[in-house]
Amino acid sequence: MRAEPRARGLLRTLAAGVAAALLLSACGAGGRGEEESGGAEPGVTDDTVTVGAHFPLTGVAAPGYSEIPTGAKAYFDFVNAQGGVHGRTIEYLYKDDAYNPTNTSQVTNELVLSDEIFAMVGGLGTPTHSAVLDFLRDNEVPDLFVSSGSLLWDQPETYPGTFGWQSDYEIEGKILGKYLAENLPDAKVGLLLQDDDFGDDGEKGIRAYVDSQIVAAQRYAPTTNDVTPQISALKDAGAEVVVGFTVPSFTALSQLAAQRLDFRPQWVYSNVGSDSALVGSLLSRFSEGAVDDASSLEGALTTEYLSGVEDTDDPWVRLWHRVWDEHGGDDELTNYRIYGMAQAYTFVQALQATGPDPTRDGLVRALETVGGEFTGPTFAPFRYSADSHAGVSGVQVAKIVKGGSEALTPVLLTDNGDAPITESTGEHAPPPDNGVPDVKPVEPAN
Repeated sequence: MRAEPRARGLLRTLAAGVAAALLLSACGAGGRGEEESGGAEPGVTDDTVTVGAHFPLTGVAAPGYSEIPTGAKAYFDFVNAQGGVHGRTIEYLYKDDAYNPTNTSQVTNELVLSDEIFAMVGGLGTPTHSAVLDFLRDNEVPDLFVSSGSLLWDQPETYPGTFGWQSDYEIEGKILGKYLAENLPDAKVGLLLQDDDFGDDGEKGIRAYVDSQIVAAQRYAPTTNDVTPQISALKDAGAEVVVGFTVPSFTALSQLAAQRLDFRPQWVYSNVGSDSALVGSLLSRFSEGAVDDASSLEGALTTEYLSGVEDTDDPWVRLWHRVWDEHGGDDELTNYRIYGMAQAYTFVQALQATGPDPTRDGLVRALETVGGEFTGPTFAPFRYSADSHAGVSGVQVAKIVKGGSEALTPVLLTDNGDAPITESTGEHAPPPDNGVPDVKPVEPAN
């Protein structure tokens, strides 16, 4: 879910150019004409609202991430079974981009120009989704809840229809950095960073608190398959704590490299790469069975902004199990499917707030007006307003233990830049009894 900045500009230009050509040839210079649409809002009928997304259903990024849309679809089906939103069922189309920006441009063109989606909801990845930002903006398609914590999604002046969803990597880094500064103030800290926006944003946050403790920062290209040189350099630098802003495959690769080098620091991983079940399966695959679980992750620190599948006492997790039992497939509920369900829950709130006659402008306005007041499965509130399209405002620090995690801090809130870190004082409300939110429509603009 990360960016390759040098390629991004070219991809955006190509995507926008192809999209413009397709639009002109298919619809004439005026786009989709009123004689064809009857003046209706794209993706909206009397009975349905159609939304779409792109995900890596195949390829190197498919493990874990391909499960997210199955969770979202299960929740949308759950809502549809109870009458939908304002009498309309939600039709959810998701297409495979194999985590390739060129493919992302192609499938997004299909979703917008052929399938005529009302909104993009949850498209995954920084390098992939950044390739279609301009195209979605130019076609006035609301671009909600990008599945990535990049700061790119919070640019309301440049991309007025794009909104983040999860806690971003900078605030996650800040909160981890403050925890380390307070609890391991004398430790030598090393950084293992994906060489793109993911690593850059995380490093920016963590350096705000432990800059003087950092003895080395190593980067890896997401196209490599070995981080032994980086782990060796961190060991040679004397790092006693290693903070990894890594996706799951590189969490696994870093653990295997450390085992070969007999390097045993205190590990700290971004929530992006700390799912034990997935990391364990990747460790087994990469080691060809020599390592068969993620026991090496026990004791590692991470962050959380959602309850995990193992938290069966949590009422939200009980809801997700209910949704999956009623509308999921034969596979098990996972944290990635919970992520998709939680995003879908937020979209249902936004669609409810838009009102019985949904428009694309109305959807964006609803999020800017009341999105910051949404309650739901996330531990911390959203930061949505006319001036901020940033997602979840905080996380809690946790320790990975066998079978789950153990919270080490309260939910901590902050914002980007030099905003302070504070403890959340709000109570995490349970879901409604029927599992469907109830948000009143926003008053129409004058």
